[in-house]
Amino acid sequence: MASRPTSALSLSHSQSYGAGAGVREKSYFEQQREALIGEIAMSFEHVLANINKLNRSLEAVIAVGNEFSSVEALWSQFENVMAKDPEDEAGKADEGGPEGQQQGEGEDDVDKTAVAGKSD
Repeated sequence: MASRPTSALSLSHSQSYGAGAGVREKSYFEQQREALIGEIAMSFEHVLANINKLNRSLEAVIAVGNEFSSVEALWSQFENVMAKDPEDEAGKADEGGPEGQQQGEGEDDVDKTAVAGKSD
């Protein structure tokens, strides 16, 4: 980085007036400020471009994830079916719940028919 002028003489040297226009040259501070503001603006543009890239990437990931929603639902249903304990279902049938009564009546009818068939 360029060295900064430290004396009042060097500051007054960097300022000169234009002929007739009344416009003075920018001081060292103003030049450095404009340079830094330009760098900051460029950095913001790079940040914005990278955020846009990230946004597009995230949208692509979400789209791929959404394509698997039906597969996930099917596997979840399969998992729920496989997670049911057969002993729990047998216990519910023995307790005489509404499902157990319907199943039990059907089984009794089959058993009676089987017994009647054997005695003939």
